Amino acid sequence: MKRILLCSSMLALLLFVVTSCIKFEEDLDQAVVAPNLPEEAYDYASLAQEIDEKILTNTFGDNSFEVFSPNKMPVNNEQATLGRVLFYDQQLSLNNAVSCASCHQQEKAFADSKAASTGFGGKVTPRNSMSLVNVRANNNLFWDSRVSQLEHLILEPIQNHVEMGMESVEQLEQKLAKVDYYPVLFEKAYGSRHITGERIAQSVSQFLASIASTDAKIDRVKEGTTSFTALEQLGHDLFMSARTKCASCHAGANFSAPDFPGGEYGDNSFFGSNGGAKGTANIGLNVIYEDNGRSDGKFKIPSLRNIGLTAPYMHDGRFQTLQEVVDHYDRNIQPHEDLDDKFLDSRGEPLRLNLSDLEKQALVAFLHTLTDENLTSDVRYSNPFKN
Repeated sequence: MKRILLCSSMLALLLFVVTSCIKFEEDLDQAVVAPNLPEEAYDYASLAQEIDEKILTNTFGDNSFEVFSPNKMPVNNEQATLGRVLFYDQQLSLNNAVSCASCHQQEKAFADSKAASTGFGGKVTPRNSMSLVNVRANNNLFWDSRVSQLEHLILEPIQNHVEMGMESVEQLEQKLAKVDYYPVLFEKAYGSRHITGERIAQSVSQFLASIASTDAKIDRVKEGTTSFTALEQLGHDLFMSARTKCASCHAGANFSAPDFPGGEYGDNSFFGSNGGAKGTANIGLNVIYEDNGRSDGKFKIPSLRNIGLTAPYMHDGRFQTLQEVVDHYDRNIQPHEDLDDKFLDSRGEPLRLNLSDLEKQALVAFLHTLTDENLTSDVRYSNPFKN
């Protein structure tokens, strides 16, 4: 009897292994479809210039200056075209099932609709996928702000065994060299068919550095071509006020951290003495953090551009709606020894804004004016593997 049970167990295990191998081989053997690209490369350089002029340039009277960003790189149209193909190609994953775009979708402002994304082999990522819009204007990347440059952002997910599963950059180089269309695209982009990890990272960076969000309602209001509704104006005024302090974290034309490369806010009272190391802050999400972020519960302060498209919110996707986000800042900030001091009242307790229902609605209405609808349909950012 024991022998029969042992044989049955071994047979079941064998069937499971064989089935898994067949499924894995099916993924690997999927027909390779060449990307559908225009005869002449799209103009990505002008998109990058839009970010420089509208997001990275500040004007005071007759004077203007450009905000520093390590990702303000010259954009080559052929290299960005190659980057677009790489961004959407599932062959960058070990089993040809996951691409960068799997977790960063154009219709969602290059974010994801899940609290945590599904990666290689059905594994789930530990954090929510961040939007990749206007990353050219960013000094610090990932939820823990662990890198500053886009090139360093690219290769980490590819080699991550949860996200895309490649064992090494060398393995990816060898894999792409066997795909018919890549040697041609690399030659157009670099004058050589030689495929390297450095060129892969640079090309995807070029594409990401050209993803521009500069035509939301907020931009047209600034240009004087339209106006806020009364509700949106109330939300704008609240957002910019000393009462809510929203704009002290989400600042400038990108509504993102006014961070400094490699630095901290330190004792600058405008930014708060406890928060801001490399564009991060502790916003009182928890008393005890299972995910400690950069340190002490500090997470990157993201851009609010297109925030209406990127739900769910926060590093763990805990909030499904903007209303829930506003409720958090209104009355649910948790006490923590490293809580950014802008969230503390005069007694050292977590700040309570006591917003009315109308004021909450107004803030949400204003946040929706940061949505750039053109971004979600611009063919230059679309999937080249779809007709």
